[in-house]
Amino acid sequence: MNAKSKNGENKQVFHWELRVLRLPKLVEADPRAQELLRIFSAHARLLWPEGKILVPMVAFSPALAKALRTAHRAGQLVRSLEGAERRLAAEDRGLGLVDQRSGVLRGARVSRLLVLADDGAERFYRQVEKLLCQQGPRVLALRLDVKAETLGQMLFGPGRRAVLLLLDHKEAVSAVLLALVVNKDGRQKTI
Repeated sequence: MNAKSKNGENKQVFHWELRVLRLPKLVEADPRAQELLRIFSAHARLLWPEGKILVPMVAFSPALAKALRTAHRAGQLVRSLEGAERRLAAEDRGLGLVDQRSGVLRGARVSRLLVLADDGAERFYRQVEKLLCQQGPRVLALRLDVKAETLGQMLFGPGRRAVLLLLDHKEAVSAVLLALVVNKDGRQKTI
């Protein structure tokens, strides 16, 4: 991610850069964290042809599907762009109030994850990029090599689509991110 942005309520300016992304503490403490950042940098691409933010394009693996199903069962997943916008705006307002009361600005660390299907319209990806710019470094987006029908059916049942999912819990975000570090045989890497 290489665009300049301002974080919601506290208006901190930062530069999107995948190589220096501050991951959740659970991920940073894991020995696979550096491999994850390498994967992000190696597979980064623009959200849309004229976009400014690079997001990782990742394979849809059994480990990733399992982590998403676990987050869904735990109620840690929001479906749709509109739902994600509402949830993130509400959280941002709350975080802004906490920053004001404490007099200390919070650090720029990923705590929320947007999971995107690969068959959205250009207009959709432009809206996602706008959301990422508004929410700053606390929200990371991943574009999966999967169609919305496949993603939706896996989580919500036959005939259901899911173009965007928001994971809104740090542990769920960490589990999904670590599920991306897998061996060639599809099993999770252990280092």
